[in-house]
Formats: sequence, structure tokens, C-alpha cells
Amino acid sequence: MNALKLEIVETVKELAKDEKVKEALDFLKTDNDATTNEQIELTGIEAPTFDEWTRGKAYKEKLQQLGVQEIQVDEVGNVFGIRKGTGKGPSLVLCAHLDTVFPAGTDVKAKWIDGKVYAPGIADDGRGLAVVLTILRALNFADLEMKGDLIIGATVGEEGLGDLRGVKHLFAARDDIDGFISIEPGTPERITYLATGSKRYSVTYKGPGGHSFGSFGTANPVHALGRAIAGISVLETPAEPKTTYNVGVISGGTSVNTISESAKMIIDLRSNSEEELAILDGKVLSILRQAATDENSFREKSGEVTVDIELVGNRPAGSQSPEADIVQTSMAAAAEIGFEPTLESASSTDSNVPINLGIPAVTLGGGGDAGGFHTLEEYFDPTDAHFGAQKILLTVLGLLGCGKTSEPLLAKR
Repeated sequence: MNALKLEIVETVKELAKDEKVKEALDFLKTDNDATTNEQIELTGIEAPTFDEWTRGKAYKEKLQQLGVQEIQVDEVGNVFGIRKGTGKGPSLVLCAHLDTVFPAGTDVKAKWIDGKVYAPGIADDGRGLAVVLTILRALNFADLEMKGDLIIGATVGEEGLGDLRGVKHLFAARDDIDGFISIEPGTPERITYLATGSKRYSVTYKGPGGHSFGSFGTANPVHALGRAIAGISVLETPAEPKTTYNVGVISGGTSVNTISESAKMIIDLRSNSEEELAILDGKVLSILRQAATDENSFREKSGEVTVDIELVGNRPAGSQSPEADIVQTSMAAAAEIGFEPTLESASSTDSNVPINLGIPAVTLGGGGDAGGFHTLEEYFDPTDAHFGAQKILLTVLGLLGCGKTSEPLLAKR
């Protein structure tokens, strides 16, 4: 475990001794079953990426019932309000994401089997959405006042080709955010503070097509696609910072004896470094264009293959020091409730955007055991899941400052 700053450890310990904070922490334990039930309720509302409106409407109503002020649904569908602080403290976002990877029509009704809840999306991010709400209930129950403002709610478009559109819009639209916490499924010790960037391309090769025998010699989009894949597949990338590529989907062709008129693939490029991602991006774009040129040069007949390259995903990479106050506060909170804090390797979450912008941000595990992510067999085990909510509550209180007990650990930008 990384060494913790003594002043931050002491602040979190003092918070944990505060009588009102104790009430809030105890409430989260007693609210565990209600939180799971709300998790099941929200998961039962379909929310495919790009179609989160119905779940967002339900979430807005829940925030209203808990007294959140100034709730707005923005142009892309994010749902956010504010729980105002008492002084001139910083502003901290606490959120989860509304969308799931599952298409409309997926059976999202929960089933209990051997103490676990099975439902697509029950953990990712049904857990995060429910934890945001139980933390609000705990703050209200204990009548806790924070010095800074808590900007609280849910984003859209976190998954897949949603391309973090919700959190991108959030930061493009406001300049009053000093820190950011997103909640994902995971155990209480989990702290994500590094961001894996990615670029995704939809690539289509097009040509005149023809009969495989009669038109032999015509430039072939499928062959151009194959040339491109072959070129990409032998690229060497660094192990550190981890940098990867993958051709995940290919399509095209109509029959075995037809020179196709088109062929398509979707490419995923990732790196923990913006610089390495840019280098890989340049190499792949060059290969894609060269594949069309080579296919055309190799064929004798008129009619050329062209390539259309569409950027369909662009997630920024970023890093911050493990000494950052938001990271240290998260670690101290985990330690205070009895867990060994774990700084995880870089991944892609809503925190990518603020980290890339230089705004302190972490993604924290909401507690409980979970598995089968992004499959129809996704499950959540609520046993002792309240520990995740407790860790997040202590982190929020530490960052925003609480009553007369502590000053904010999060600096105003």
C-alpha cells in the first residue's frame, strides 16, 4: 500500500468519530437491503446506451424525493442536481452511469439464486446508481452538513460507443467542478485513479464489385480489408505504458462467388498514455489507407477500392499522482473501515474525462461481490455491500469538509 499522508488520515479518523457521521455510517448498514431493492428496481428499467431517457426520468424523481435541489436533465440526458454546502467550499461530483451494454428487449427482471441477484446490468451500473441514493439518504438521516457543494446524479453514454458522451458534456457545460467521483461495481478497497484512453474506428472499403470469375482482376474491398488487418496484426506496441489494438468486428460480402462491393471492420485502439495512443493511431490510419492503395495497384481492371474511416469513439487517457488528495482521501477512507486500499491499474470510466483535464477524480467500488459483467449472467451479492457505501461517504465528507469537524481536503480550482 502506498504511504498515506498523516494529515489526511487524521482528518478521516476525526470524521469517523463524529456522532452524526457515525449515525450516517450506521444508517448505510441498516439500509443495505433497501439499497439492494432499489438497485433491482432501477435495473428493471431498460437503459441501452443512447436510450437512457426512461431510467433517467425515474432517477430524477428519486433525487427530487431526497431533497436534491436544482435538478436538471441536460441536452444529452444527464440527470444532476445539487446538495448545497454551508460555506465557500469546493464542488464535488458524485455520480454513476445510467446506461447498460444490453439492447432493448433484454430480459432485465431480477432473479434471486443462492443469495445472489441475477440480472443484466444489476452490478454495472445498477450498484452505482443505488449507492448514490443510499448516500443521500444517509446524509439526510444524520442531518449532515458539508462545507462544499455536492453535485449529484447520473450520466449517460458511459458504455461502449456511448463514448463517455455524458461526462464529456458535463465538463463542457460547467466550469465549477473541483473534483469528481464515479461509482462502479467493485469491492470497497478498489480505487481507480488512472485513465486508459481509446480510439475506435468504423472502417469501410468500397469497390465496384462483380463476379468472382468473370470480373476477376477487379479491386476487391474484402481483400483490401484483409491487407489492412494483416498490417495491423503485426504492429508492436509497448508493454508499459500498456498499449493495445483489436479488430473486433468484420462484415461484408454476399456470396462465395461475388467480388463484394463493400467490407467493414471496427477497430479498438487503447493506451494508458495519450502519446502512445497518438503514435498507434497514426500507424493504424496509415495502414488503412495503404491497404486500399496496394489492392488497387495489384489489380488490372478499372474501378478502384476506396476507404471510409469514421472515428466512432475517442476516450482520453490521463494520469494523476497517487499523492493527490482525492486519491489519498479515498485510501484513508477504505483503511478507516478496515480494508487494505488498492490502487488499481488504469481503466476506462467516466473519470477519464476529468483526469485528462487535470481535475482530481477517482472511480470507487460500490461494495458487494459481483461478476458476469456485460453478460446475461451478470450477478450481484449484497452481503456486507454497505462497506462500499461507507467508504464513499467518508471520502465525500473528507473532500467537502463536514460541519465543525473538518475542513475540506479538496482544493477549489
